[in-house]
Formats: sequence, structure tokens, C-alpha cells
Amino acid sequence: MDGTVFPSTPFTAATAPCTRARLRKAIQSREIIRPIRGGYLRADVELTEIARAQVAALVMGPTAVLCDRTAAWVLGVDCMAYAELDGPPQLESCVLRGHEPTERPEVAGRTRDLREEDIVIIGGVRVTSPLRTAADLLCLLPRRQALAAADALMRVHGFSLAELRRLLVRYYRRRGVVQARNLAPLVDGRSESAGESWTRVEIIDHGLTIPQPQFWISVDGVPTYRLDLAYPHARIAIEYDGVAHHTSPADRRRDEGRRAWLRAHGWRVIVLTKDSFSDEAIAMWIGELRAMLASD
Repeated sequence: MDGTVFPSTPFTAATAPCTRARLRKAIQSREIIRPIRGGYLRADVELTEIARAQVAALVMGPTAVLCDRTAAWVLGVDCMAYAELDGPPQLESCVLRGHEPTERPEVAGRTRDLREEDIVIIGGVRVTSPLRTAADLLCLLPRRQALAAADALMRVHGFSLAELRRLLVRYYRRRGVVQARNLAPLVDGRSESAGESWTRVEIIDHGLTIPQPQFWISVDGVPTYRLDLAYPHARIAIEYDGVAHHTSPADRRRDEGRRAWLRAHGWRVIVLTKDSFSDEAIAMWIGELRAMLASD
């Protein structure tokens, strides 16, 4: 190491206490991270909502408001596509009409009609509110990703479906509003992962009854097993095994134990993973679920 001391606050390449070559090495060695294009942060500094906003503030224009996926990221919900995570994503921001969007390459600039209630201040940075961000993403993202983002924003920030529907009234003729109004009644803050949200979308789009999220099974009167999605009367459980909590040997033993108990007590269990959303895989598990519901 050359003794470079990086600041504990966000910085840019222009303000870094080193050469660009040293900066690249620091990224490779994970001394620092680059959460967005043009913004850097020391790796041992917690990436809180305020830190995220402050990193973004370094590359956004003075009249801009963070919006869309960047706003969701600042608000604690990461909905960037997996392909984009190979490199730092562009910052997404907007300006009010009458101002010029930035043309900086680090920023995807756009123009929006925002009201005062559409904006919150985080770390001194203007960000679209959780409710406004959810409504915008319901319009902008592909259907599955859109519901997952809105579910997560509702879970973290607690707005209501009534508030979401009222806001979407303002989106007359906006691109994507038909999808947003179609998805809005389905938004459910009980969903705890993007995989669960994707599963609900596929079930709904295939014309099946909507399952109940986060259903608890009690043993001797004590809530013991919580199912990601369930049809309690039909005793059907749908479990989504994400990478974060279902890949270690201990995780797998725990999952096998609880599912053995479920099956022994009359439950039928469908287990899904990130690989369950190809057209072929969807057809298989949707067909299985359809047959289970028909046999009830």
C-alpha cells in the first residue's frame, strides 16, 4: 500500500487523494466502492440511505431530483437489473419543467412534473418520495420487476394502496400508466423478496387464485412455520429459495426439515429458485400448481 488515506465521506475522481491509477487499484482491492458512476465511497463506511444520497449528490445537477431506480436505491430498495450490476449503474435524475436535464454521461437525465409532496429530502438531497417512486417504477420497469420494486417500497415505507391509486390518477396518458394501474391493486408490502413478487405475478397472469403471502402455521398454538406464499385451505405452500438465505448447508438442512414436517402434515410444497422463471420452467410449476388447485 502507498499510504493513501481515503476520506470517510463520498468523493469523486477529481477530489480523490490519489491518481486515477491508484483509484482503480483501490476499487479492485475493495478499499473503496463505486456505488454509481462518478461517485466513490470507502468500503468500510456503511452505505446508509444518507450515504447513498450523498454519493449521488456528487454527480447530479443542482436543480435535479433523484428518481426512478436511483431513488429506490437511496430509499433502501435495490431494483437494478442483474446485468447492470457488473458495473456501477447510471444515476437517474429528473428536473422540473423549465430546467434543462443534465447531459453528464454518469446521469440519465429526464424531465418530470413533480409536486411538493412528491419530493423528500435525504441527506440534503432531493429524492422522489417512496410513493412517487413506486408509481413511476410501475410505469417504467418490466411487469415482474415493477411489482417487485413497488412491493419492496411499500414494505419498507408503508404507503397504502389507496394512496397509490390516488397518485396514479395524475398519470393521465403517461407512458406505462396502463401497466401501472393494472399492477397497483396487486402491490403487497408483505412480500419479502423479489422472487416472491415474481412468483405472484406469474400466478396471477396465468389466471390462478392469488396466494396469501407470509402465512404462519401454528404448532400447538405457537406460530412456527412461515410460508412465503400459501393456499391454506388447499394446503399448498410455495417457497422461493433465494441465494442469500437458502444456499449454505445449515440453510438447506433447515429447509429440508421444515418441508418434511409440512409434507407429513398434509401440505403440498412447490419450491422455486431464480432459475424457475424461464418460459419452460414457469410452464412446469404453473402446471403443477394448477393441478394441485384443481384436485382440492
